[in-house]
Amino acid sequence: MSQIRIDSVTKNRRTLIHRLEIEERPGYIIRTNDFLRGVNEQSRPIKYTRSTHLKYSFQFHPDSRTGQIYRGAYQGIGLAYYSFGNSREIGDPKAIYLFQGSTLFNIGRQLSFDYEWNFGISTGWHPYDYYNNSYNGMVGSKVNAYMNMNFYFRQYLSRHFDLIYGITLTHFSNGNTKFPNAGLNTADAKVGISYNINRQQNSLTNGLRNVTYTRDFPHHVNYDIVLFGSWRRKGVFFNNEQMASPDKYTVLGFNFNPMYNLGYRLRVGASLDGVYDSSANVYTEDYIIGMGEDNPGYTFYKPALNKQLALGLSARAEYVMPFFDLGVGIGANVIHRGGDLKGLYQILALKIKVSRHSFIHIGYNLQNFDTPNYLMLGFGIRLNNKSPQH
Repeated sequence: MSQIRIDSVTKNRRTLIHRLEIEERPGYIIRTNDFLRGVNEQSRPIKYTRSTHLKYSFQFHPDSRTGQIYRGAYQGIGLAYYSFGNSREIGDPKAIYLFQGSTLFNIGRQLSFDYEWNFGISTGWHPYDYYNNSYNGMVGSKVNAYMNMNFYFRQYLSRHFDLIYGITLTHFSNGNTKFPNAGLNTADAKVGISYNINRQQNSLTNGLRNVTYTRDFPHHVNYDIVLFGSWRRKGVFFNNEQMASPDKYTVLGFNFNPMYNLGYRLRVGASLDGVYDSSANVYTEDYIIGMGEDNPGYTFYKPALNKQLALGLSARAEYVMPFFDLGVGIGANVIHRGGDLKGLYQILALKIKVSRHSFIHIGYNLQNFDTPNYLMLGFGIRLNNKSPQH
């Protein structure tokens, strides 16, 4: 009898809990540009959005080692349909995304407060077109990145069903790969039902957490080396007006990140950041048109190479979870030739673990907290990784 009970517990600890979910997210559009404020074909503000989400995820059993270290952690893939009340000029985009969430704290045996992030791509946008969609100075591409962060309550209704409700923040952008790129931001409510396919009755709570798992963590410094690249478009201010360059520009760079591991969930450290941005300090010049001459348009000039190279230092922090690491950073270029390379830069990065010592890097660089800079698409290796495997 004892052997049967031990085998049953071991089996439960190896079981993944599979979940299906449907959500509705009615929301409010944050009007950050003239197109959304009412300078459009309808001559009225674009205020509201609505989206429907279908999601699959899996969760680690609460009695498993991973389930106790990363309490309530789950991850999966989602599909979404968005409407912004202006199909003609914006479109009705569809999104596909990865997501991950976890329990922040329990309020009772059957109620928890959780978080979740979504990251993916959205298609079906109607981008700016000089002839057919000239008011839409907000979106310049048919495909845009989709990013979302939400905080919500999970109410355990039964062995199989949960009620979820909370708030979300969403951002759509093409990362300056096309122009214009004003982006679209929304604040939404979230309500949904999730169906836990194989959850047992005793899994409704998160179990007793084994504190020895966290006490036994070996504090150490690991070293991440990232190589990245992307492309971008550029707008240049001339005579107090911004003009879009017709060219695409290459961005190449590297990060060297020594990171101190405080525990299973958190790393802090610094980074040496090198970048070659072939759009940096691009400029144009005025000219005089003679009588009877056609306007040849503005010509965009690249400066010397040393005005497009920079080396910076940044402070970094990473939130560590199974399969994914979420990182943020803030820094400044310490070696540069001025212009576009001056000021502070901010980094938001997702590291998708490929193996114990390698990962895919998807990042976004922002300048002075408000100006979109470039995407950081690359690959990284992790040296001296001493985190226990689980």
